[in-house]
Amino acid sequence: MNYWLIKSEPNEYSYDDLVKLGKDHWDGVRNYAARNHMKAMKKGDLAFFYHSVKEKSIVGIAECVTEYYPDPTTDDDRWVVVDFAPKQKLKKPVSLDEIKQEEFLKDMILLKISRLSVQPVKKEEFDYIIKMSEA
Repeated sequence: MNYWLIKSEPNEYSYDDLVKLGKDHWDGVRNYAARNHMKAMKKGDLAFFYHSVKEKSIVGIAECVTEYYPDPTTDDDRWVVVDFAPKQKLKKPVSLDEIKQEEFLKDMILLKISRLSVQPVKKEEFDYIIKMSEA
């Protein structure tokens, strides 16, 4: 299993929106690195759902339920989507500031390439953030 982080502006599309829909495709990605990460996703992979802009917090976990296929929002075949379903809301959101304060997480891609909307997360980082959300 692989682990990921997907970002969305909560006023555009929030974790609660995904919960209401039950399943949805992750579209609109127009960055080659992010697209390549989506192409690497496998059914069953887990992704942190990160609310960007004002909140800057990991708020939930989504599960990849289909592997990549052409993005239905464009005719440009370079872009793909994957489908996600909500897995669980975190007990408490984990903010970007909290992540920055943790020495263990200093090498997270979130801190190195902050604008990347789809990024891998190491299993150890994933587990650590889950523990942070439960504290």
